[in-house]
Amino acid sequence: MVNIILVPLWTAMAIQPNLLQAKGIQVLPPVNFTLTVTALAEVLLHWKPNPDQHQNSTVTYDVEIITPVQEVYDTKHTHSTRTVVLHDGFSAQVRTLLLYNSSQIGSEWVTEELPALAGDAETSVTNLFCIVYTASYYTASLHCNWLAGEQAPTDTVYFLFYRYNNYTEQCPDYLKDKWQRNVGCRFSKTYIDPKQIGTLIIIHVNGSSKHAAIKPLEQLFNQNTIEKINPPRNVTISLEQNDTLVTWEKPISPFPKELFCYEVTIHNLKTGKNQLSKSTSNDFKFRMDVTSRYSIQIRANRQYNEGFWSEWTDPLFIGEEQKENQVGWVLILVTVTMCFITLLIAMACKTCHLWSRLFPPIPTPKNNLKDLFSAKDYEIRYNFSLAPHRECYIRARTYTSETETEVGSYIDDLGSYNEDFYCEVLEDSVI
Repeated sequence: MVNIILVPLWTAMAIQPNLLQAKGIQVLPPVNFTLTVTALAEVLLHWKPNPDQHQNSTVTYDVEIITPVQEVYDTKHTHSTRTVVLHDGFSAQVRTLLLYNSSQIGSEWVTEELPALAGDAETSVTNLFCIVYTASYYTASLHCNWLAGEQAPTDTVYFLFYRYNNYTEQCPDYLKDKWQRNVGCRFSKTYIDPKQIGTLIIIHVNGSSKHAAIKPLEQLFNQNTIEKINPPRNVTISLEQNDTLVTWEKPISPFPKELFCYEVTIHNLKTGKNQLSKSTSNDFKFRMDVTSRYSIQIRANRQYNEGFWSEWTDPLFIGEEQKENQVGWVLILVTVTMCFITLLIAMACKTCHLWSRLFPPIPTPKNNLKDLFSAKDYEIRYNFSLAPHRECYIRARTYTSETETEVGSYIDDLGSYNEDFYCEVLEDSVI
């Protein structure tokens, strides 16, 4: 069945040009097709109808953008404007479309191209990233950052331009890396209209160096997808019966509150747990533990996450922790402080001998009898003559106890005491 249908279709397409030629009607391509750069990342396609084309037929044009991004569309005009990045070149083609008996017949294509922008490889900026900040309902700022190309010399100077509709500006304030190369830009005021939706912001970065040709880079951004939303305003917390009610106002923005969504984070300071909830309204309720203390923060974004989430609001606190915990911490603090003070006093007393000065020792009365018998073992040397040229000694031991004291005497009876008696011969000794 498919083959049966395709055969008449291809036959008709082949016959149509022949029928037109038989009637003296030709489908001729356009002439004088040109490509002109009219602004940053903007190219004008222009052509003229073929003067030999039959004028009584309905003529349109089929346009195809080949690079950098393929796109096909029809137009009745002889010109067309496209916003595309041009640093890698641009090519397009156009042909005539003739409407005849409810069928369109196309001419041959006419092709033109723009060469890539000049510059050495890997010298253009990389990781180009921009953010739009809405300063008020009518003004916005633009911040961009990038990295220098891998082959960009250290003396490279980058320059950034942005275009918004028909306005083009060069960066007035750059951020620099350690080699003093421009790697960031700040526009405190711009022509960007915060009320617009889907308008493109064109960023163009070129550069110069004494040692290399710096290749330019262009990038397109949708202003809504790179917008950093402002935080919610006037956040309040109140108690409503058994619930805690958090309310806020929409961020500073020309868009209505219905286009925003929110995230609410509730942190329990007692347990350390976080609760993250989403909301599309301007209030949120939750049940709180009366023995815990909470911190609450909110951030905003447009619905469907068109831009970047805002910063979190400053934390608001509600609730009180149990006092036992506070008393416990106070007791621990006092104990540690007292131990530290005691240690300092002890070290001071030891260093300055304050203890002996404050508490001197009490003198003890002397006991002569105790001193007399305090010796456990001693030796008494007696020198007397028992015989010529002989000197004798008596070693006496004295014993002390609670009930008895024995003292040997050498005068009365030398043999009746517990004594060691011995003599030494003293040669050539005369007493």
